[in-house]
Amino acid sequence: MKPGALAGFGHAFGPPALEAVFKQSPADFEVIEELGFELTGAGEHLCLHLRKTGVNTQDVVRLLARRAGIREFDVGYCGLKDRQGVCEQWFSLYQPVPAVLDLSDLPARGIEVLAQTRNSRKLRRGSHRANRFHLRLRDLAWQADALSGSAPAGGSTVQDWLSARLEHLARCGVPNYFGEQRFGREQDNVAQALQLFSGELRLPRGQRRGLLLSAARSQLFNAVLSGRIALQCWNSRLEGDVWNLQGSDTVFAESDWTSELQERLERFDIHPTGPLWGAGELRSSGATRALEVAICAQWPALCEGLAKAGLSQERRALRLLVQGLRWEFVGAAEAIIEFALPPGAYATAVLREVCFLKEAASE
Repeated sequence: MKPGALAGFGHAFGPPALEAVFKQSPADFEVIEELGFELTGAGEHLCLHLRKTGVNTQDVVRLLARRAGIREFDVGYCGLKDRQGVCEQWFSLYQPVPAVLDLSDLPARGIEVLAQTRNSRKLRRGSHRANRFHLRLRDLAWQADALSGSAPAGGSTVQDWLSARLEHLARCGVPNYFGEQRFGREQDNVAQALQLFSGELRLPRGQRRGLLLSAARSQLFNAVLSGRIALQCWNSRLEGDVWNLQGSDTVFAESDWTSELQERLERFDIHPTGPLWGAGELRSSGATRALEVAICAQWPALCEGLAKAGLSQERRALRLLVQGLRWEFVGAAEAIIEFALPPGAYATAVLREVCFLKEAASE
């Protein structure tokens, strides 16, 4: 697989010793969206539970908006899902007056209707509880360049190494990198963001502009996270940290570090955070602030452009807890891995700690 936007960023536990083929078929990457709440069964919004294969979320939004005769803005969903894979997710359509929609040709477009009901509210981004992943890694083998530093000694097998690494990730979590999907199909969203900030590229407010701003923010966050991995403090305290409460968007700056906070850190109740860049002052202080300023100063055009775009300073957890991690082997060279992640987290952030991914020979 060609180098992507995360090339050169640090691995928390050393480079993986394995390589594998990923996404050889759509069924190798399955995602099931877990709402975590009950739909009301009545209201102004028609909700469709869809299974899509080889179709991205925005394509579905455009299609449903046309069929319902509504604005794309009036189609709600909880999160963007990959084109490459089989994904189950909910969509809501604003329809105060119920109407019959012609959905008969959706299967030919790679979309299957699993269920439909109504709800009193539009589905909003990030409102779901989690995404559950079912992933298949094929052609597992030792990665030659990583053998000297990462492969276990004494005749351990690929399965032994993978099991030990996954057990470690289940205990310790993984760096909460933004995945390469954030940076565009050609991995050029940051370059386009720079063109946007310089005036070379002009875009109206809307989805495309938002994607470029998000990519710029993600680049800075990933760089800070990689810097903390290099200092071995991505999952521990650095003086002046801002903390995120597990399972929420709540953040707080520390005043006095206490044994209670240390205990909460160790049991994954709180996590250190990094900056999502924008206008205003960083919430961090001390050594944390100095490190963030020094790293982000390497991209002054991104920092200035994000501030001028009207985004405010926000925070994101540096550490990601992998929930319900389990795995099984299919023969000697295939593995099926399952886990759940909260909204906004990427399965590829987990996989990059497990193995180097290769393109399928059929692609």
